[in-house]
Amino acid sequence: MGTGSLTRPSAADLAAARDKTIPDLIGPGLRVLFCGINPGLWSGATGYHFARPGNRFWPALHRSGFTPRQLLPDEQRELLGLGLGITNVAARTTAKADELTAEELRAGGRALVERVERYRPRVLAVLGIGAYRTAFGRPRTTIGPQSESIGDTEVWVLPNPSGLNAHYTPDSLASEFRALREALDRPSV
Repeated sequence: MGTGSLTRPSAADLAAARDKTIPDLIGPGLRVLFCGINPGLWSGATGYHFARPGNRFWPALHRSGFTPRQLLPDEQRELLGLGLGITNVAARTTAKADELTAEELRAGGRALVERVERYRPRVLAVLGIGAYRTAFGRPRTTIGPQSESIGDTEVWVLPNPSGLNAHYTPDSLASEFRALREALDRPSV
């Protein structure tokens, strides 16, 4: 079980975290590989995905039924036992995703395809419509399941869970995550 709270990184810790990378939480046979845009400075400083207070990934994951309780960032390894993993389109940490260049996102999209082909999750869920549009050259993409797949892996686009994404409330964010979970739970035809 997690510690209940991460030690708050200092301003120096956050500055030192810029341009770092953190390891993917990934393995073969996942039900869903969640893919953030890139790690934030809190993640770079702590080594945990979606670590910044106010990020709504962990609450959305629980409220949508993917996890039996709300996990804390330092409990991220528990996701693997639930068939869930985490990666990012771009590996380097930034204060905001808009610090990434379009070329970084396109290169990240190509590397992401290679990871998906290697690990073959059932679903790749990209968390951020703008990043998906740029990384995969799909300017008209909408939230939800995509018509394109990567091999046998279905692709979904979900809203970015960052607290900076004011377009989605915690309830509407959880609802979009729930739509994916319910699609996974339906028997295949």
